[in-house]
Amino acid sequence: MPGTELFGAEERKEIDDVVSTGILFRYGHDAQRNNHWKAKDFEAEVKKITGAKFAHAMSSGSTAIATAMAASGIGTGDEVIVPPFTFMATIEAVLFVGALPVFAEIDETLCLSAEGIKKAITPKTKGVCLVHMCGGMADMDPIMKVINDHKLILVEDAGQAFAASYKGTYTGLFGKAGSYSFDFFKIATAGEGGVLVTNDEETYKKADVYSDHGHDHIGNNRGMENHPYLGFNYRISELHAAVGVAQTRKVPGIKEKNRTNKQFLTSELSKTEGIGFARIADPAGDSATFLNLLMPDTETAKRTVAELNAAGVGGFNYWFTNMYHFINQWDHIKEMRTVSKLPVEVLGAPQDYKNLDLPKTQDVVGRLISFGVRCTWTEAEMKDLASKISACAVKAMKPVNA
Repeated sequence: MPGTELFGAEERKEIDDVVSTGILFRYGHDAQRNNHWKAKDFEAEVKKITGAKFAHAMSSGSTAIATAMAASGIGTGDEVIVPPFTFMATIEAVLFVGALPVFAEIDETLCLSAEGIKKAITPKTKGVCLVHMCGGMADMDPIMKVINDHKLILVEDAGQAFAASYKGTYTGLFGKAGSYSFDFFKIATAGEGGVLVTNDEETYKKADVYSDHGHDHIGNNRGMENHPYLGFNYRISELHAAVGVAQTRKVPGIKEKNRTNKQFLTSELSKTEGIGFARIADPAGDSATFLNLLMPDTETAKRTVAELNAAGVGGFNYWFTNMYHFINQWDHIKEMRTVSKLPVEVLGAPQDYKNLDLPKTQDVVGRLISFGVRCTWTEAEMKDLASKISACAVKAMKPVNA
């Protein structure tokens, strides 16, 4: 968790600015806030890194992706192609805006593939919610060809890929709108927070209104503002934004150190036959928050995980059995167990979620073991970790009856 490794005076200063005024609300109260506008500062720092024309800070990455879809024109009854490997929030957001998820194949980038998207398109497909997983990025050139050829709306969930880029364009900026997460487990954290980005002014204006009960934020009397659209409360507080400001300023340095550390580990582990790595569509744009290993097959990966656990090696995820990131464990989706009825239950799901045929995805995620990269590792610590991972993998790859 790189961001949380570096909490210090910078975060305390930004928080103290807010506490000293008592204005925790992001809007208004101009005279009392002593010119402290942390949400605006947070947005400015995100734009500085990504080059986005517009950025809007919100309460979470989950609310940011939901707002991105709504502001992009995706809603009730629209089929949206999604990956089966993502944090649950992506699928929840599609369902809660009333849209219908259509699951498609990923590839060794750990993201939806152009081929997977193309095969999942139907006459009812409205858009694609592309997720950039584990610090990397999807292979955008072929994907954008499919998007443009079929005139689809692209929305990007870059919750795990803030500061990652593909051929000079940052994740989140290829489609209509994109989102980043700044929760506790990301390259930078606000504790809880998210940021929507877009280069389209109309989409930004809709997101700004939609995420604050329909307020148009024009004038200086909040109670007399107009409400051009229905909305809901997805606001970020000034306290969370204050942490986000300080953390985001550290991201360029974190990313540089992440890359150095990831390259060191990659070099060390490449010496062990049988250990492979996820494909990075543009290595120059990697945020390097994860080291993603691909074992020869699922059974070998499972044995490696068992060896890692037995050896007390922590800091990794085996997504194949993860309850929140992989479709195999999403029984509440497959059985549509909801607190209140959703549009998908009225309109009907476009797929049989209990019987999806996604062999490529099953193979890739079954082989995948991801280690979170720490920016504070010493070389000695990395050598020790690489040695332990290698030893566990070698044991796992021995013939079962040997």
